[in-house]
Amino acid sequence: MEGQLQRSILALGMVLLTLLVGVRSLDPLPVHTLRSGYFDFLQVLAPRPYQDLPVRVVDIDERALAEVGQWPWPRDTLAEMTDRLTQLGAAVIAYDVLFAEPDRYSPAELIRRPSVAAALGDSVNAEELERLDTDSVFAGAIARSPVVLGLAVATDGGGSGADYLRAGFVQIGSNPAAGLFRIAQTTPILPELADAAAGIGGINVSPLTDPGRVRQVPLVWSAGDGVIASLGLEALRVALGESTLILRGLENVEGASSGVQMGGYAIPLTTAGEIWVRYRPDDPRLYVSAADVLGEDPTRLRPAIEGQIVLIGTSAAGLFDLRTSALGGVVPGVSIHAQIIEQILTDDYLVRNDLIAGLEILALVVLGLLTTMMLARSRPILALAGGGVAALGVIASSWFAFRDAGLLIDASFPVIGGAVNFAILVAWRFVFTDRDKRKLRSSFAQYLAPSVLSEMEQSDYNIALGGEVREITILFSDIRDFTVLSHETPVEVLVPLLNGLFTDLSAEILREEGTIDKFIGDSVMAFWNAPLQVENHEARSALAALGMRRALDAFNARSDRRPINIGVGLHAGPASVGNFGSEQRFSYSAIGDAVNVAARIESSAKHVAFDLIASADVRNAAQGLAWLDAGALALKGVAERTPVHVLVGGEGMARSDPFLRLLEAHDALLRAIATPGADITEVLRTCAELGVGIERRLESFYARIPQRLEDFGAEASALSA
Repeated sequence: MEGQLQRSILALGMVLLTLLVGVRSLDPLPVHTLRSGYFDFLQVLAPRPYQDLPVRVVDIDERALAEVGQWPWPRDTLAEMTDRLTQLGAAVIAYDVLFAEPDRYSPAELIRRPSVAAALGDSVNAEELERLDTDSVFAGAIARSPVVLGLAVATDGGGSGADYLRAGFVQIGSNPAAGLFRIAQTTPILPELADAAAGIGGINVSPLTDPGRVRQVPLVWSAGDGVIASLGLEALRVALGESTLILRGLENVEGASSGVQMGGYAIPLTTAGEIWVRYRPDDPRLYVSAADVLGEDPTRLRPAIEGQIVLIGTSAAGLFDLRTSALGGVVPGVSIHAQIIEQILTDDYLVRNDLIAGLEILALVVLGLLTTMMLARSRPILALAGGGVAALGVIASSWFAFRDAGLLIDASFPVIGGAVNFAILVAWRFVFTDRDKRKLRSSFAQYLAPSVLSEMEQSDYNIALGGEVREITILFSDIRDFTVLSHETPVEVLVPLLNGLFTDLSAEILREEGTIDKFIGDSVMAFWNAPLQVENHEARSALAALGMRRALDAFNARSDRRPINIGVGLHAGPASVGNFGSEQRFSYSAIGDAVNVAARIESSAKHVAFDLIASADVRNAAQGLAWLDAGALALKGVAERTPVHVLVGGEGMARSDPFLRLLEAHDALLRAIATPGADITEVLRTCAELGVGIERRLESFYARIPQRLEDFGAEASALSA
C-alpha cells in the first residue's frame, strides 16, 4: 500500500509541479498582479528614506492656481518664472508640461484674428507683434536658461519622435534600442520653443494609456532611428553637461537593453528600457509652490533653488497628473521623475532580470519537490514543517535581498505554488491512505519503536503477518536475585519500582530501533531486524545492552535502596517472527531455536559472573566494541558448547590504551589456560587488576574463571596451589 501511495504522490506531485512551472512561464495577469503586489509590499516595509538632494519640484498647486489664475497660464508668466528660477541659480529647469499649441492668451494671437486685425488696421507693426507674442517671450527665456521641455506619446496625429532628438546615444550590444518602447507619434512641441530648449525628454511614466500603479518607468524610448531620454534622465544630462549616453544591451540577446550609462552613472534597466522606481514617502520638502516663485520676494527661495535640478509640474487634482505609487499613495506625476533622479544620484536601484526570474522558478521547483518528497516519505505534519521552513527561507532570502541589495525576488508564487502543491497532495494522501494507516499503527504501536513505526509506514507495512523466517538478534534480560528483592520490598513499592526500571531499560532498546516482545515478570525480551530490516542489527543490540547498563546505574544512583543488578544475553540467528495467538488475541513475537539459545545465554550470566554476554554471532558482527572472550558454555538443550563473549564497553573503550593492555593480558591468560601444566595465577591477577580500572564488573568475572576452566577447555590443575 505505502509503495503505491509513494509512487502516486510522486507522480501527482510532478504533474502539479509541471503545471505550476507552466503557469509561471506563461505569467498570466493574476500571477503578474500577485508578484507586483508582493514587490509593493516589500517597498512598503522598507521605503527609500528622504535625502536632501539637489532636486526640487516647482509645484503648480491649488494655491498657485488661486493666486496666479487658472491653467494654462500665459506664456509670458512662464517666461517670468523661468527667468526667476535661472536668477535663483537653478542648474536646470525641466517642464513636465506639454506646449503643443500657441498660447491662446497671447496678444499676438488675438491680433492675428481677422476681426481684431481689421479693427486695428496698420497700427501694429511686425516688431510690435513679435514683442506681444508671449510664445516668443517664453522662447527667449528658454534660450537664456538650461531648460528641458516635455514630450508625450500620442496615439494618433502629431509629429515624429525623431524630430526632437537632442542627446547622442551610443549602443553597445545587439541593437538594444530595438526592444525599447517605441514612440511612433508624439504630441508636437511649438517649434520656436523646441528650438530654444537645451533638452527634450519624455514625460510619460508608463507606456500604457492607463498606467494605474506606477512601478516601472521607461527611462529611454525608441524614436525612429534614435533614442529619446525620459524627462528626468534628460534633465540630469543637461545639468551634468553630457552630450552622449551609452545604451548597453544583454550579451548575445537581440533587442534587449541592460542599462544606460551617463557620465559616472550606470543605471540598470529592464530589457524594455524601464527603471524600477524605488519609492520613498512623498515629502513636502521636495516642493516649492509656483506661487512663491512668482511672488513678490522670490529671493528667499535661493537656498531651495540654487544648484538644483528643478522640475515644474502640478499637484492640482483638476489638472489630472496624479499617479499611484508602489507605496499606495497618490503623488504628482512630476514627483516620480524627481524620485528617479534621486535614485540615480544616490545609486539606489531596484534590480530584476531574467536570472532572478529563473531563480524564482528554481525556488518553486525546490519547494514543490521538497513537499512532494516529504509527503511521499513522511507524515504530513513533517512535510508541513519542512515545507514551512523552506518557505520561510525563501521569504527571508527575498526580504534580505531587497533590503540589502535592491533585488526584486518574488517569493509569492513559489510559496503559494508550494502551498497549493502541498494541499492537493495532502488531500490525496488523506483520502486514500490515512484510515488504513491508523488501523495498522494502532496494531503495532504497543511493541515497536516510533522510528520503526515510521519506517513501516514508509514501506507500506510490507511485512508478513502470521509468520516469517528472518535473521534476527534476540535480547533477554532479567533482574538478579529478584526473589530476594520481592521479599524485601512491599508490593506497593515493588510495582512502581519495576515500572520505572523497565521504562528506562525499554527506552534504550527503542533508541536502537529494537522491537520489545514482552515483559515476563522481572524479564524483558526484545529483538532486532523485524518487523522491518535494521542495518547492523547485531551491533545495535549490543549498543542497546550498553545503554541498559548505563540506565541501570543511573536508576540505582537515584535510589537509596540496595542496588539492582541485571543480566543480559544476546544471540543472533534465524527465527520465525509474526503475529502468534488466537484470532481474538494475538501478539507480535519471535520463536525458534535462536530465541531459546538467547534465553540460555542470559541465564548463564550468573555462571560467567558478568552482566552483558553475547554469542559469537553477535560479537563477530559488532567487532568495533570492547569484547572479551568468555569461553564456550554448555547450554541446556544445546548439544555442543556455545562460544560466548562479555561486552565491556563501546567503541571508545575498544580503542583506549587501558583496554588494549587488558586485551593483551586477557589473550595471554587464554594461552596460559590452553597450555597444559601452565600456571595462570600471575596473568589472572594482572587481568583482574587491569579490568577493575576499566569496568568494576570485571572483578567478579576474573574471580570466577578458576571455577570455569572447563569452559576454556582446560583442567583445574592449571591453577597453582
